[in-house]
Amino acid sequence: MPDTPDGDIVEETDDYVHVRFRDPDEFETIRTPDWAENAASSVTEGAEVRTGKLEDEDDWLVESVLIPAGTAEEEAESDAEEIVEKIEN
Repeated sequence: MPDTPDGDIVEETDDYVHVRFRDPDEFETIRTPDWAENAASSVTEGAEVRTGKLEDEDDWLVESVLIPAGTAEEEAESDAEEIVEKIEN
C-alpha cells in the first residue's frame, strides 16, 4: 500500500473543512463508505471519509476527509491525518 501523503486543506464550506490527501483524478471510483464512519467519529464527531479505488487495483485509499466546519485549520489537518492513520495503517 502506498505511503499516505500529508493532508492539505482545499476548501472550506458552510458544513466542512475539506482536507485532501490524494488527487481525486487518480481514482476510478470515489465513495463515502459507512464503515469509515467509526474511525472518523472516534477522532472528530461528524467527520466523513471519502475513499477512492484505483483502476485495476483492489485497494481503496483515502482521497479526503471532511471535518465539521468551525474547526481551526491546523486542528482539521491534524484530526484528518489521525483518521487516515487509523484507516490505512
